Amino acid sequence: MVRSQKSEVRSLKRIAVFSLFSLLLALTSCYSFSGSSLREDMKTIKINMFPNNAANNLPSLSQDFTVALQNRFLQRSGLKGALENPDLLIEGEITDYNITPTSIGAATTSTTGNVVQAQQNKLTITVKVHYENSKDPTLSFDRTYSDEAVFNSDLDLNTIETGQVKIVNERIIVKIFNDIVANW
Repeated sequence: MVRSQKSEVRSLKRIAVFSLFSLLLALTSCYSFSGSSLREDMKTIKINMFPNNAANNLPSLSQDFTVALQNRFLQRSGLKGALENPDLLIEGEITDYNITPTSIGAATTSTTGNVVQAQQNKLTITVKVHYENSKDPTLSFDRTYSDEAVFNSDLDLNTIETGQVKIVNERIIVKIFNDIVANW
């Protein structure tokens, strides 16, 4: 009798697993997880160079940002690059690039008196974006995106600046991509 109960429990477990698997398969075939708001007739995109018009300036910022934005759209949206008459056009400018102290450390005494030094610094990048959708002009917009990264002030800025810029650029690019492609 004990064997038949164990066998029956195994059969019930198999049926439950099979039912759950079947339900998941049915749900995934009915629903798309892409969340894309791009219409099927949107095939091409053009992303113009984003000039760096910030007062403070990192020479490679314009090119690094533009290339990363182009790569994001070309690799993750299914759109193809176009030189003329694109379905989607993205352009803009980098308007702010700033490194500011965010927290102050304890005062230290030197031969010239007390010196207060920042414990952490914050890199902030701001980008103005103009987006045109030729297929559905109601989706076009002009927006400003900004993000930041905080880092310890005792780190050598020349060593970490490129990495911090990459982090901030990626965050801004994700926001832009989501506003244009994702239907959130």
